[in-house]
Formats: sequence, C-alpha cells, structure tokens
Amino acid sequence: MSNYKPPYTITTKIVNIISKISEEMTKIEHSEKEILSPKLRKINRIKTLAGTLEIEGNFLGEEKITAILEGKRVLGTFQEITEAQGAIEAYKEFENYNYKNIKDLLRAHKILMSGMLKTAGNFRTINVGVGGKSGVTHVAPPCDMVNKLMSDLFDWLKITDEHPLIKSSIFHYEFEFIHPFSDGNGRIGRLWQSVILYSWKKVFIAIPTESIIRDYQERYYEALEESGSLGESTPFIEFMLEVILKSIESSVKYSVKSSVNTEDKILELIKQNPKVTISQIAQILGLTSRAIEKQFVKLKDEKKIIRIGSSRKGHWEIGE
Repeated sequence: MSNYKPPYTITTKIVNIISKISEEMTKIEHSEKEILSPKLRKINRIKTLAGTLEIEGNFLGEEKITAILEGKRVLGTFQEITEAQGAIEAYKEFENYNYKNIKDLLRAHKILMSGMLKTAGNFRTINVGVGGKSGVTHVAPPCDMVNKLMSDLFDWLKITDEHPLIKSSIFHYEFEFIHPFSDGNGRIGRLWQSVILYSWKKVFIAIPTESIIRDYQERYYEALEESGSLGESTPFIEFMLEVILKSIESSVKYSVKSSVNTEDKILELIKQNPKVTISQIAQILGLTSRAIEKQFVKLKDEKKIIRIGSSRKGHWEIGE
C-alpha cells in the first residue's frame, strides 16, 4: 500500500460550509422518510440522470429519461439514448458499489459505457488532453501511469480519516485530474462522489447532487481548472461542498412541499370516503403505508382528522 496523500488545504470556508451541511443534515433526519420514499427517490434519480448527462451535452431531459425508464420509445439520436440507458443501468447498481473497491469502479464504467466504448471497464491506453473554451485546459498524466495513480488514489481512499464530505470531493478532483478512461470520466467521477457520500449517509441515494452541478456547470469546470493551476484540490473541494449544501437544502424544501401536498391529498380522500384505509391511500398516492401512517399521526395531533369508532368499523372525520 502506498503512502500517497493528495495535496489540499482545509480552509475556513471548508469548515464553515461543513458546519452548515451538518445543520441541514439534522433537518433531513426529520424528513428522511419522505426523501427516501419510492416516489421522491424516483423523482430525484431522474433529476440525477438528466443532470449528469446534460453536463456531457446530452439534452434528452427528465421527461424522456422517465419514458425510457418506463420502457417507452423516445425520439433521440442513437448516442443520446444509448448514453441514457448506460447511465440508468449504472445508477441501478448504486447501492451495490463498494467505494473503496477499484474493481467496482471499473464495473460501473463498463455498465455506463458498454454501448459506446469497446474499452468500457478498462483504463485508457492512449494519452489524452481535456478541452475547454480556450482549447486544451489539462493534459492528463501519460497512460502508462494511470494504473499506478489510480491504485495510489484508492489506497488513500481506504485509509484516510478525512470527513466523507471532504474525501469524496478530493477523490472527485483527483479522479478527473488522472482522467483514467478514454471517455465517461465526468459521469463516473460524479457517480463515485455520490457513492462515497451514500456510504456515510444513506439519504444521499435520493439527493440529486449531479443536477445542482449541472446548474453551476461553468463554475464546476472553473473549479477544476483553478485547482489544476494551484496544484491542489482546495478550490474544487469548496465548490463541491457548496453544491452538496444546495442539494441538501433543495431536497429538504422539496420534501416539505411534498409532505404538505400529501396532507391535502389525504384530507381530500377522507372527504370522498371517510372509511378509506391507510393502505388504500398509500396505493392511490404511490407511497408506502409507513409514510402515510406518519402523515396520519401528524394530522391527528393537529386535530385535522378525528377517528370515530373502532379501527374495523369506524371512520374518519375532518376536524378543525
């Protein structure tokens, strides 16, 4: 095992953003069930897929990706649809990846790129440069160094005691710097950061960080270039932490909004049928019975609904 340690500096800005993220994570504990509900997980997975693809110039969008997930035919170029299918399949394995296992990263690349790249699942054997607005902005390390560099990076990932928020961002930058594949590096780098974060907090399976990166795409590339010029990943860490914070804040707001909408729908269903059951409501709204039970407890506590009679023969009435 190597003693390699990526260069970076823990700045006051990094510490402050992590503090803010910790505060938001506390809020998420109260809405985690809503965020992890099948409905929101599907919505956020689609946002993630659309976001990471759009960064690479694939503009199929959420509506068409939803259609592909549902097995429908969509209009698009062969490359657009093949890329989307590869991303869908790669993210299906999200929960099964071990972020410390380099073989899992290679497997993810093979799934992602198998329809477009003969060398999918293998590190590049050619030298490459990364292009930007002003031409080539980064000449990646020679191909004969890739295996050693990636091995060193994963060795560091296994032993570092850095906070997952920091180490995931460092890995993301170092991965893009090495540029180990002939294509698909951006998508895999973003995926693997999310996998690292998921190993820390399971809720990250439903936080669409990639879609926020898409919203700040120009700044994303600027942060990569700035870190390259500086010779350490500090600017990129700061940028990614800001993105993660925005992603969490957005997820909390959306879950609260979804919760309110769910309450309104439950009240409407009770008005229509006072004898409606929790399982029936769950089926109608496409949510878990557990999620609906939580809403019922809240509505009862707030006296918005009142139970009349026994659980078998009784019914619900709208309260205050």
